[in-house]
Amino acid sequence: MIPRYSRPEMVDIWSPESKFRIWFEIEAHACDALAELGVIPKEAAKTIWEKGGAATFDVARIDEIEAVTKHDVIAFLTHLAEIVGPDARFVHQGMTSSDVLDTCFNVQLVKATDLLLEDMDKLLAAIKRRAFEHKDTVTIGRSHGIHAEPVTFGLKMAEAYAEFDRCKTRLLNAREEIATCAISGAVGTFANIDPRVEEHVAKAMGLAAEPVSTQVIPRDRHAMYFATLGVIGSSIERVATEIRHLQRTEVLEAEEYFSKGQKGSSAMPHKRNPVLTENLTGLARLVRMAVTPAMENVALWHERDISHSSVERMIGPDTTVTLDFALARLTGVIDKLMVYPERMMGNMDRLGGLVHSQRILLALTQAGSSREDAYRLVQRNAMKVWDSYQVSGDSEVDFLSELLADDDVREYLSEDEIKDRFDLGYHTKNVDVIFKRVFGES
Repeated sequence: MIPRYSRPEMVDIWSPESKFRIWFEIEAHACDALAELGVIPKEAAKTIWEKGGAATFDVARIDEIEAVTKHDVIAFLTHLAEIVGPDARFVHQGMTSSDVLDTCFNVQLVKATDLLLEDMDKLLAAIKRRAFEHKDTVTIGRSHGIHAEPVTFGLKMAEAYAEFDRCKTRLLNAREEIATCAISGAVGTFANIDPRVEEHVAKAMGLAAEPVSTQVIPRDRHAMYFATLGVIGSSIERVATEIRHLQRTEVLEAEEYFSKGQKGSSAMPHKRNPVLTENLTGLARLVRMAVTPAMENVALWHERDISHSSVERMIGPDTTVTLDFALARLTGVIDKLMVYPERMMGNMDRLGGLVHSQRILLALTQAGSSREDAYRLVQRNAMKVWDSYQVSGDSEVDFLSELLADDDVREYLSEDEIKDRFDLGYHTKNVDVIFKRVFGES
């Protein structure tokens, strides 16, 4: 994590102060349950809450202790004992370090996910607004990067909305899967701690009790969680890449907002570069970087090892902080995106009407031509337009005129029938249907 790509609220979740506060709450809630079961004195549990709850844990002091103990949880418990006093001997009864570490990690992931879900809602709102704004803004659809048939820019936005709506559903599922607690003791047998302690702590921390935890919470949960974040990162990159292509000088159908005083290049004063979406492409790579290590963390030795620990100390904060920043940045890009309808129409017209080729093909087959002959006739005229475009960059040959002058085409279609197939409305007539599917309204 570096400040340039971080937002304070998400960073705070992963701060040492927040981590030690969660550790304390796990231990203190466990003490409450142990006290109710008669394992430790109720007054001791009360003292632990009163003194520990009011304390500010000294990160430097914990680090100092850990330098000697070489064990982070023991260092924390030692510092807690300095604060609580003699009743601290009742803390961590029957528990193992993983009970604290794994439960805390999942609490942090849940908190982080809640922020990501808020980010997702803001992004979806921005995309929806732009989708309806440009619902009927006709632009060219491209396949293989080549002009295909007309779409609308609103449909591009609707596609992004549906994609991120799916991402939100996946994130909600990932949150549910990761929200588990383990207070089961060494190798997960509950030999020295009652399972009711785990149930109490889970409820108090907003989690579910892990059905079986060995000595760690199973890492397939975390693998799925980080895989979900990776998919979201890929969706961010897809939209960012689309915008980058549309901003190319030769296309320029849409463009990142360029603020007053902004500079595009240290050498070339004319430049207006898609720096935000290029940045998002890079950030998506960082988010996906966590997926493979998370998958590899699943295969731990026997009931536990800590080969996953160093990995998660990095990918937990780095991935959630980065994705939080990326979602917010994409929301800003979408919200202020400059859209140029006239340029869209100009680009589409440069190919002299070729975008209607399929409608002519279909009309010929419906009029009695075989598909092979119809394809040959349409392509023959289309290639004349392409040849002209390749020379000048703007077709000086009109597809409609070529078709009208082709006796073989006219054998099947009248002038009016040919012209009728050049109506843009045919290509966009079902936008309402798609919008209703995506947004529930048209």
